[in-house]
Amino acid sequence: MKSVLAALGLALAAPICVASPAMANPTEEYTQLREDVWQWTLDYSPGLATSIGDRRGDGQLGDLSIEAYDRQIAETKAYLAQLNAIDEAALSADLQVDYAIIKSSLEDSIAASKFDHTRYILFTNRGGWFSGFASTPYRSPFFNKADYSSYLSRLAGFAALNDQGIARSRQAVSLGLTQACEPMEGLAGRIEQQIYETAEESPFWQPFLERPAAISESDWAAIIAQAKSTIEGSVFPAYQDFLTFYQSEYEPECRTGTPGVMATPNGEAYYAYRVKSFTTTDMTPDEVHNLGLSEVARIRSEMVEVAKEAGFETREAFIEHLRTDPRYYAKTPEELVAAASALAKHIDGMMPQLFGNLPRQPYTVSPIPAAQAPGNTTAYYEPGSLETGQAGIYRVNTTELDQRPLWELPALGVHEAVPGHHHQIALQQELDLHPLRRNGTFFTAFVEGWGLYSERLGIEMGLYDTPAKQMGRLSYEMWRATRLVVDTGLHSKGWSKQRAVDFMLDNTALTEGNIDAEVNRYITWPGQALAYKVGELKIRELRQRANDALGTDFDLRAFHDAVLENGAVPLSVLEAHIDRWIEKQKAS
Repeated sequence: MKSVLAALGLALAAPICVASPAMANPTEEYTQLREDVWQWTLDYSPGLATSIGDRRGDGQLGDLSIEAYDRQIAETKAYLAQLNAIDEAALSADLQVDYAIIKSSLEDSIAASKFDHTRYILFTNRGGWFSGFASTPYRSPFFNKADYSSYLSRLAGFAALNDQGIARSRQAVSLGLTQACEPMEGLAGRIEQQIYETAEESPFWQPFLERPAAISESDWAAIIAQAKSTIEGSVFPAYQDFLTFYQSEYEPECRTGTPGVMATPNGEAYYAYRVKSFTTTDMTPDEVHNLGLSEVARIRSEMVEVAKEAGFETREAFIEHLRTDPRYYAKTPEELVAAASALAKHIDGMMPQLFGNLPRQPYTVSPIPAAQAPGNTTAYYEPGSLETGQAGIYRVNTTELDQRPLWELPALGVHEAVPGHHHQIALQQELDLHPLRRNGTFFTAFVEGWGLYSERLGIEMGLYDTPAKQMGRLSYEMWRATRLVVDTGLHSKGWSKQRAVDFMLDNTALTEGNIDAEVNRYITWPGQALAYKVGELKIRELRQRANDALGTDFDLRAFHDAVLENGAVPLSVLEAHIDRWIEKQKAS
């Protein structure tokens, strides 16, 4: 599930605002509670507050201490009690959707808090609080002196946040809740890359490259001096403190043997929770595993047909050709980014054919920052903000170019940019909904399910116009299907890393480097990878249901707008909404 409410940025605790006993109207009770929860969320999430133009979090990074976390959970329980006391049936249909979303989010936070894994495992092989902080220069507004003051205060606050993260991670070590060793190889090097000789060499210096016209030269000189002192005297030493902790205390205690979370204390129950949380269903690990095997068999047969179309006798021969022929690979990082950018702009032109509602916020295509790229995924999306003047960013990994085939770009682009993540998330930020709904909820099964569904929309856009690109799409779909098998295999069936790698090598066309990075991700982030296929299959099921029910009256653009018009929601909420939408279409 992983809503924002389940992973708040943490700041000073907000007081619980209990509705007045005199407020007997369920609608009034609910709307007041919703507003209280939203304000509470902003109090705990200074980064979120900044992203929507709310200055209450200026200069703050939040409180990562276990005491703050426990306080947050206590307050979450109090809000849930208030919510449960409201008569849901007395609310309008729209407010019932709101109610279900907030209830799911609060319940998920409480369920997660029962596990020490949630309380003390604060980073994966891809990063944690320390890598999140590294994105601060890219995700902060820089229009005026107040913006720079806020940024400087956040730079100064990182050391305290880092100490809190180390303290909780030290507890993870004592409880035997470290990550498995092999997937974490290389993390120390990526931490070290955040430490520079001088502030001017660091990405943290990027906001100081040019003085804004709104800031005087004398003020700018003082800002520059403070920035240099803070980055070199506080930020870099904090990263060194974490590197020292990681190398001297954490890394020697990383887990060997079975890599899955089942090998940790209470790991089996924790993984069962993660499966339900990330899929927003009641599926068990075994049910997910079997679904994955079924999907793998279906997609594999389609891959065989594409290989024949390409003139190869076997699927395996075509995949070997795609993995090794240099014509399919960019020679330089600039070439890869240029190819991704040109394709993204081409797809932009097709969007009005598939959607009636388009967001105002633009997006750009940029490389993953150098310090975060090694060992990272092929690409990802960073949300933007109209309030802070930031476009969405489709980030492309430009390291290991021999592992980044160009035939993957159509499926990759529609997933990460449009009509995938950028379209869905930017549109959600602009919907005529309460701000808690626009900005405060993120359900992985919906968001990533939509991203994978968008890859299939590439068929209707004509993007897969060669056998290589067709195999690229099928390989990406197979990638998400194998995740169901591999993630559950690792965390509930005792699979080794090599068995997981071999399964993906045998079934996908992904390169070995990508597969190794992906399996490392699944090991250190249990359950997250299950959301994609489960969510996509539900959206496809609902589209077929609507098509069958409406026949020639089925409007694909209207269906897509209906799927997205509530923002990210649990899959059960989405299904109920589309069923109501179908009935309305019939009536009209």
